[in-house]
Amino acid sequence: MPPVSMPLAEEARSIFSGLGYTVSGDGSDFVAERKWRTVRVTALDTDTVELPRRAIADGGSPADTDDGYGLRCFVTWKEATGNLTEELRGADPSFEWAVIGVEDGGDYDVVHPEAR
Repeated sequence: MPPVSMPLAEEARSIFSGLGYTVSGDGSDFVAERKWRTVRVTALDTDTVELPRRAIADGGSPADTDDGYGLRCFVTWKEATGNLTEELRGADPSFEWAVIGVEDGGDYDVVHPEAR
């Protein structure tokens, strides 16, 4: 993991707050809400980036889960973005998703499933 000034979950909260979302929940899994949009956000550190399968199973199909979040965002360090994105594409989950790759200093890139 690159040296950073704040933990990944805090970076994720900061990104969503900066985009105008109201953020609620503790830990590496939280909810971000703005207008009509509710997004379940999961911060995956580079040592836990293999967790997408579990994260998908925990919140995969809105019809099969209690949380019902059809929009998911996975936040990780930029160096792990490619692997995480490929893992999600291969799993072909039933929810809409995006991956945010965070760099040291707070800069970030967003990858959507249709982006190749």
